[in-house]
Amino acid sequence: QVQLVESGGGLVQAGGSLRLSCAASGLTFSSFDMGWFRRAPGKEREHVGAISWSGGSTNYGDSVKGRFTISRDNAKNTVYLQMNSLKPEDTAVYYCRAGPSLSGYEYWGQGTQVTVSS
Repeated sequence: QVQLVESGGGLVQAGGSLRLSCAASGLTFSSFDMGWFRRAPGKEREHVGAISWSGGSTNYGDSVKGRFTISRDNAKNTVYLQMNSLKPEDTAVYYCRAGPSLSGYEYWGQGTQVTVSS
């Protein structure tokens, strides 16, 4: 079955950096656009950014532009989220998503907690 496993979360001070990873299995990873989302306590889910299947195109939410970078390694079936200049408001559970495919399928990871202290 399809599995997406995020890792790399943790506690970091404001201004610091973290790199999240999302390792995929059970799907043709190189065929899927990949996205990162986050949900902070009491808030709606927010789109952080996405990367095309080839890695040739990325987009980011306004709140993270210039600070976060998404990349992928199709040989390793892994997508990354490099987070720099972290702020307390970046505190959230971060999720990766595969898809949606042309057929409408999408898959989600279980999430990883990121906490930024002031």
